[in-house]
Order: sequence, then structure tokens, then C-alpha cells
Amino acid sequence: MASPARQAPRRGLGRGLGALIPTQSEVEDVTAPAPTPDEAPPVAAVAGAHFAELPVSTITPNQRQPRQVFEEEAMAELVHSVREIGLLQPVVVRQSAPGRYELIMGERRWRAVQEAGLETIPAIVRDTDDDAMLRDALLENLHRSQLNPLEEAAAYRQLLDDFDCTHDELAQRIGRSRPQISNTLRLLKLSPAVQRRVGAGVLSAGHARALLSVEDPELQDRLAARVTAEGISVRGLEEIVAVGEGEGTRTERARRARPTAPGLAEIADRLSDRLETRVRVQLGKSRGKVTVDFASLADLQRILAIIDPAPRQD
Repeated sequence: MASPARQAPRRGLGRGLGALIPTQSEVEDVTAPAPTPDEAPPVAAVAGAHFAELPVSTITPNQRQPRQVFEEEAMAELVHSVREIGLLQPVVVRQSAPGRYELIMGERRWRAVQEAGLETIPAIVRDTDDDAMLRDALLENLHRSQLNPLEEAAAYRQLLDDFDCTHDELAQRIGRSRPQISNTLRLLKLSPAVQRRVGAGVLSAGHARALLSVEDPELQDRLAARVTAEGISVRGLEEIVAVGEGEGTRTERARRARPTAPGLAEIADRLSDRLETRVRVQLGKSRGKVTVDFASLADLQRILAIIDPAPRQD
């Protein structure tokens, strides 16, 4: 009797950094025909690295990993995201023995994939110890490759996290503005269902950015479905979001009760881009309020340095 077919692993919307370097077979294939003028430019081979889908069981954590505590709530959110849309950001590993690998970067992602029950994980297999060479090659390929908005955002986030790149360094290296990079990164805050639509090309990046001001994931999903079904333009979606949609939650009713002012959302976006964090601007009947999110005391110090760059005199 034939054995049952093995279930294909969840690949996610894209491969993030994995979309920027060739697989092992592509690296070895030097006879591939040149692309036609209508095709995207080929991804250049990255010296000392290739992309592969590896069995999770063949990877062991790095014994010198400085992080020992993983926040439970953040891990739960990552596991949920992996179950819903797959892993967008590959881990980085090196071969420790035939068929065995050691993690270099991405232990949270590796743990989340295990908890989500996936059998394979996208990985960059690195053969060199030169982090700067790998980082620069990936940055160069990011500039050359045609990625969907979610793949691009995932690549930005992994470069920032794994290689300690700054928004300014990314902007200078690939010839894009820092606000564009910041706005693209914000797409990763969308609900999994909306991310799937963006990755599939059903929802444009403009629609996705308009949905970022909607806090309720269910409302995000409902609005995204309306955009798809009714062909709503980006401008039309922005107007719907500005006036509130439906009677679903107390938050929506409160938003409609608050007075609005022209350009208020644009001001919040500009502040978010400048401070590289989420900023909300609310206007009441007699006064307004600006709320700035920060992740830690160090992040708060970073924001303060942007707001008040002049050193204090004791």
C-alpha cells in the first residue's frame, strides 16, 4: 500500500532575506540563460552563503547565544504569525557536521517554528565568518531584486535585527529614503489575514498603509475584504478609516465622536517616521494629545535623543 503523501511545509508569503540570495542549485548552475529585458535582474550570488529549506531537527542552538530569556507574550505572537502565514525571515546557520547545522542568528524564529509544528525552516547557510560581507551582499541584492511589500519589509527587519543595520544605513546603501523604509516596516504590524492579501498582490501597499491606523485586527480584515470585493481605491479607504466603519467596537464609536482635523493622520505618520516608532495624535474638544510608543528604557532614550539632540549641561 502506498504511503500517504507528505504535507507540504508552510512557506509563508515570501522568503524575506531568502529571496535575495540564490539556492545551492542556483549557485552551482553557471549555464543558466541570461534574463530577457522584461525579466527582473538576476540575484547575484552571495559569497559564502546560500539559501535552503532545512529540517528543523537538524539545527541546534548556538551555545554562545547571549539571550537566555524569551518574552512569553512576544513568542506567542510570533508562533501565531508563523502558523498563520509561515516564516518570512529565514534564520542564519552554519554547517557543523554533514547534515547538521548550528544557529548563528534567529533563535526566536527557530523556537517559534518548532512550537508551530513546522518540519522545515527557511535558512541562509553561511560558509564564511565575515558578517560584513554577507550583510553588504544582501543589501546589494535587496536593491536589485523585485520583492513584494511584505518580502521587502521582512528583509528590512532582518537586516536591522541580525546585522545591526540602522534605518539610515539601509537608506543610503540601497538608495531609498528613510521614511520609505520606516513605512514599509510598519506593514509587518498588520493582521496575518491582511498580510496574506498584500503578499498575494490582492491588496496594494497603499491600502495596507491606510489600514495601519486601524487598531482592531478584525476591523482590518473586514476593511481589507471590502477593498477586494468593492474595488475601493486607496483614497476611498483612507476616507472610510478617517470617519470610522461599522458599529463593532467602543473604540470605533469613540473615534467617530472625536473631532478630526485635516492632516492629522499625516502628522502622526510624519512623527512615526521621524521617531521610528508608533505615534498617535488625538484631538479633543479643548486640547490634543500625542502618544509615543517605546519598547524599553533604551528605546526611550533613543527617542529623546531625536527630540532633544543637544547634550544637557549639568
